[in-house]
Amino acid sequence: MRNTIAVMNTKGGVGKSTVVLALAETLSAFHGKNVLIVDSDSQASVSAMLMTTASLFKLQQDGQTIVDYLVRTVLHEETVEWPRFVVRDLSDVDDARSVYLIPSDMELTLLEREVSKGGHHGRLRGTIKGLIEAVRPVFDVVLIDCPPGLSVLTECWLREADFHLSPTKPDYVSVCGLEVFRRFKALNPEMGFAENIGTLISMKDKLSPSDEEYHRWLRDNAENRCFEQPVPRSNALQDAARFAPHQRSYAAKYPGEAGAAMKALAKEVLVRIAAGQASAPEKVETAKTSEVAE
Repeated sequence: MRNTIAVMNTKGGVGKSTVVLALAETLSAFHGKNVLIVDSDSQASVSAMLMTTASLFKLQQDGQTIVDYLVRTVLHEETVEWPRFVVRDLSDVDDARSVYLIPSDMELTLLEREVSKGGHHGRLRGTIKGLIEAVRPVFDVVLIDCPPGLSVLTECWLREADFHLSPTKPDYVSVCGLEVFRRFKALNPEMGFAENIGTLISMKDKLSPSDEEYHRWLRDNAENRCFEQPVPRSNALQDAARFAPHQRSYAAKYPGEAGAAMKALAKEVLVRIAAGQASAPEKVETAKTSEVAE
């Protein structure tokens, strides 16, 4: 099964984490998918969107983040059960009960420094490969929220994940970030790389001629594989990034065009995942969602 997607752009501020959150909640609420989010961004933005600050802080203090998993497996060479780091019963959307998370911590950058200093790049990639192989059969979709830039850890995700999805704002700087990513992908093809599942136009102002021009320009390049559905610039999507202490409906969190856009995007993503699965040999499934720790 090919179902792991690394979400990234070398340029920050393109709405990446918000897209990961909204896509996961939409896939859960409307398609009944078990979705795992791996927060691989040291800012822990998507982690903070899925729980209270106090809950996230406790997980970080208790050593229950992607940082702790990688420190133990890569730096200390321990055998660790990955389900212990998965948090369930997240999301403030009452119908999105099948969103799971491996949270992040700002110390992720320190981990990468230790990996580089100790020359543990091969061990890091092997660990990421093993984690991806383990979660593939357990979840329907795995979304990996990568930080902007091309760090050691991000390269591992991009080389081991099945697909990569690139959100980009319709402006010059963000498009340049997409081009840097494309050039990086062309380096060392023998090392493998995730398949491009598509470029997503994010934070598009429907009243802006400039935004429409950039969107058309990106769409006309077949190599980009642009999604038909852009994500609009929307106050509702900005507000959705703030975790609510009480459950709410999907329509309350993603009203109007925001919800319509995310539902259309989720359908497109599932179609493209299915096409990608059909183009590769099927892997034998050996685990179930129930194996995730309580």
